[in-house]
Amino acid sequence: MMIRRKARDLARRLLVYEENAGENSERTGSATMRVYEKLRGNLCVLAGVAGFQALASRALALASSEVPGLSAVQVAADGKLQGMSELEPPMKADEDRPDEEGVILISSLLGLLLMFLGEALTMNLVRNVWPDAAFDDGNPRDGRPA
Repeated sequence: MMIRRKARDLARRLLVYEENAGENSERTGSATMRVYEKLRGNLCVLAGVAGFQALASRALALASSEVPGLSAVQVAADGKLQGMSELEPPMKADEDRPDEEGVILISSLLGLLLMFLGEALTMNLVRNVWPDAAFDDGNPRDGRPA
């Protein structure tokens, strides 16, 4: 249960960070898709495309059990999501909360990483992808507990 809570919290923070990062003209797609694609890029290097595709497929299956609408989404052979953009409304400018479908999908992926890699390696991966984001996880940048 602790992993699930950590994964949800981290997913929310990443989605909000991604939604607020950069200029509006630089953004393409939803915050969920930007977070997913950044994770996909780094994880494909570490685990290979097939390894990431398997991980993403499992995360999508877990998320679909909570959000039945996600069952229309598929993970392609290259790990990209197909059908997600049709489901996901963008965050409103006056809101500081990402949509719940995106939180559940990203937290499912992060939860698997937390289980398989552990917190230190997962947080190092996240810091690699988002070096300017502040994560209050109690661990210094080297991933070792304080």
